[in-house]
Amino acid sequence: MRVAHRLTIVTVCAALVIVGTPSAVAAPASDGLGYLDSTARCASPNSVILFGSTETSRVAICKAPGGQFEYRGVRVSDGAKLIVVASQSGDGFVANNDGVTYTVSAKSLLVGMGDKMIRDEPMVDFHRPDAPAAAPTTTTPTTPLPPPLPAEVGGR
Repeated sequence: MRVAHRLTIVTVCAALVIVGTPSAVAAPASDGLGYLDSTARCASPNSVILFGSTETSRVAICKAPGGQFEYRGVRVSDGAKLIVVASQSGDGFVANNDGVTYTVSAKSLLVGMGDKMIRDEPMVDFHRPDAPAAAPTTTTPTTPLPPPLPAEVGGR
């Protein structure tokens, strides 16, 4: 009887752990211009270059018809907004505001001041609409297939 009682306790505790574990947060609603109802969204005539979100921020990089880039960011916790000029840097973009640097890449949003890193926020959702789609890869088997089974040739 003691073993059955322990098993019941273990089962109940395991169920509580599973139920109590937070699930992955769904990505914010978006379309081809960025996140819906968010500062991290490009408006016409600007076009979206990239947009993404971390656990605490949402960002978009927009391009004006004249070729200038714009960083559009919002802090999720309090809705603080930042819209500033950005420049391309490698595969990402950099924006500066009062000595604070925001670096956006497919991997993360880095926030720094001078040589000091303030935050390194990994991207949990990232979109780059202008990136070319990856070409599908096909592989050709190098080992010949065995002869077909009787069921595969009509089951003689």
